[in-house]
Amino acid sequence: MNQQGPHTGRFEGKIAMVTGAGSGMGVAVARRLAAEGARAVVLADVDGASAAAVAKDVPAGRAVAVDVADAAAVDRAVEEVLRRHGGLDLVVHAAGVDDPWAKQRIADAVVEGRVPEVTDALDDEVWRRVMRINLDGTFHVLRASVRAMRPAKAGAIVVIGSSSAFDTPVGYPHYAASKAGVHALCQAVAKEVIPSGIRVNVVAPGPTETGMAARTPEVLRTGFADPRVRPYATPEEIADIALFLAGDAAANLVGAVLLANGGRFTA
Repeated sequence: MNQQGPHTGRFEGKIAMVTGAGSGMGVAVARRLAAEGARAVVLADVDGASAAAVAKDVPAGRAVAVDVADAAAVDRAVEEVLRRHGGLDLVVHAAGVDDPWAKQRIADAVVEGRVPEVTDALDDEVWRRVMRINLDGTFHVLRASVRAMRPAKAGAIVVIGSSSAFDTPVGYPHYAASKAGVHALCQAVAKEVIPSGIRVNVVAPGPTETGMAARTPEVLRTGFADPRVRPYATPEEIADIALFLAGDAAANLVGAVLLANGGRFTA
């Protein structure tokens, strides 16, 4: 169901594209955009069937299968948006991956009371997969979005980063490095494109109830259940932050990385 909020109409008439829109935070963002007046919401996901299922419940939603690690596929998707709608006003890039193999090694170490040993067992393909999707994919989306937005001298791009870039969890070097790279990439691009009227910002969530989190071994999930801080965020809570950054109320935020981890730590 679409959820109406206090800012209904905030994105009236806007053309939006959401990556990773087949699940989790991407779904929440797409639904919020439609509920708040977006004229078109393009739901891009590597799992085209999942994106199509979500699009059925998103007014003006259209699904497209896109692997963000494939630069040509990203370019084609954005070019199609321009052909159909004549412009692209905002992009929320939520596509990304974790590493279940590393998580399991960390969980096993916790259960056995020893230090996780991941780096020396991390093979090149696992490293490249995380970098290819998280960091390269972000570059592909940023580049295509900037190409689309510069002629109009307007636009907003919001990227989902991670609090792991700050606390760099033990045994998760490739994921932490990929997200730290995402943050730095976005900040560098933000300074470059603001003279063209394009704003780039980042949300850095902590633990959030997504499909990715559901695959986290229970011992690690339990470790995040600290009564001194907020519980796992909902996708909708992170979507609210992303859309704040995309909206006019955040006009003075450029290159921001908003840490949204429920008080687990500050940066």
